[in-house]
Amino acid sequence: MSDVPSGGSRAAEIDVKEVPSLLLRMIPESADAIEELFEQPAEEAVLAGEAWMRLYWLLIDCFTTPVLIPELESGSPDTELLGRCWDFVERVVAHPSSVVSGAVYFEVLEPLLNAAGLVEAAWPHMKDRTRTETVRMLDGYGVRLRGINRR
Repeated sequence: MSDVPSGGSRAAEIDVKEVPSLLLRMIPESADAIEELFEQPAEEAVLAGEAWMRLYWLLIDCFTTPVLIPELESGSPDTELLGRCWDFVERVVAHPSSVVSGAVYFEVLEPLLNAAGLVEAAWPHMKDRTRTETVRMLDGYGVRLRGINRR
């Protein structure tokens, strides 16, 4: 079974406790940061209860800050990596649990507002549910970006 959705909503199928393992499987580039955050091998850390209970920290410290944002800011981004990043986000952004959807909103989408051009750099790689949530976030903050939520 692939970790990448083939269409339709599969977010409900992911248990909250599986999100850390999903991150490591889909974004192995997060392994060093996971090991540093949890002070144990990444493969063990993502299976421990602490990983899903610290989901907000896991996303910002092991995914958004060390992997996603540097790639978006890169002069020559790795489009394959960005594709995997946004596939991961798409899997969890519309999760029925507010723990998971809130963590994605606050620790993945909101940080895109911290530097000019990040939302625009991310937009072409985002999938449908992630784009919908991003537009909701932008509208909620009164941020208008040409080609995204401003015509």
